[in-house]
Amino acid sequence: MAAKKLPSVLLRAGEDRRVRSGHPWAFSNEILMDPETKALPPGSLVILRTPGGEALGVATFNPHSLIAARLLTSNPEATIDALFFGRRLANAVALRDRLVGVPYYRLIHAEADGIPGVIIDRFGDAVVMQVNSIGMELLTPVLLEAIEAELSPRVIVLKNDSPVRELEGLKRETTIAKGELDGPIELIENDAKFVADLSGGQKTGWFYDQRDNRRFMARFAKDARVLDAYCYSGGFGVLAAKHGAKSVTCLDRSQPALDSAAKAAALNGVSDVVTFQKGEVFDTLEKLEPNGRNFDVVICDPPAFVKSRKDIKVGVQGYRKMVRLAAPLVAPGGFLFVASCSHLVEPPLFAEQVRRGLRDAGRNARILRSAGAALDHPVHPGLPETAYLKAMTLQID
Repeated sequence: MAAKKLPSVLLRAGEDRRVRSGHPWAFSNEILMDPETKALPPGSLVILRTPGGEALGVATFNPHSLIAARLLTSNPEATIDALFFGRRLANAVALRDRLVGVPYYRLIHAEADGIPGVIIDRFGDAVVMQVNSIGMELLTPVLLEAIEAELSPRVIVLKNDSPVRELEGLKRETTIAKGELDGPIELIENDAKFVADLSGGQKTGWFYDQRDNRRFMARFAKDARVLDAYCYSGGFGVLAAKHGAKSVTCLDRSQPALDSAAKAAALNGVSDVVTFQKGEVFDTLEKLEPNGRNFDVVICDPPAFVKSRKDIKVGVQGYRKMVRLAAPLVAPGGFLFVASCSHLVEPPLFAEQVRRGLRDAGRNARILRSAGAALDHPVHPGLPETAYLKAMTLQID
């Protein structure tokens, strides 16, 4: 749609500074919600303007959402079509190919790659896309056209099952937009092979964000006894086995996840080193604790303990408990890796829970490394809060 035909949405007096400074969103209370603006169909493309009428760019607009406007471009003359998205996809592919080297990566990381509210993960000749705003939902056919032109994938999965879609008035569903899936597919990460369930697995089927952290922890694996708690499909544990671990225990409450990890162990020829245990992690760690100090490396990469602001006070205690239970299992001189993917838990708060957990466990430690998501998960400069992943590697005395 040509920009000159788009309706205008005005920011309220004094409410344009944040967008001018580089923030890609305008909230509903910052927008002049006159009757004409309120009547715009959810998902409309609009020109976002200052109170004085200066054009700030083209945005998608939803008058019923807290995040009312999401900027697509600061160019008010831009035409939002397949060519527009194709250029952004091409830039993202070139960057990821340079960073990762194999076609298995986070291809589009929402606002940071100029396609707000959209996640795209690439699995060789398969692509998984998650759309989390009504504006991009309406533009999905155009996005699919761009994906086809740039990548010509065999399979495109629309994994639109995120709870945040409901905030945009969208239903949660998973569909296949192109091709067929006859089961989990193989992927390559850190020169190892894994399997991902693109339609039925968590998120897009794999967590590329921990790629660099998995590689870092693998350096401690040689001749080590390793515990991979919340192992999911074995990203940490199987890689540790491939790097020479003496033994690896993969622990998860999900049998499908353990089955995927077992397939990965077989693909990498390390089935004789890796064992699999089904159970709730906290309960299992508690039962292991009386034996004490059984592992040289313990990895805890849990799902989000804090999913909303009302959960923060109680949820962060989960990280403290996790460290309290995990630290006693680490042999003196061994290593503990802990992570949080809860975007509402800021790094200082996470670090404080780790410190308290160590104190509760009566263990001393030193932080060797604090890290975030892998390089194919860039952060928009105007949205520093989207640096959601926190990871700490500690050596335990």
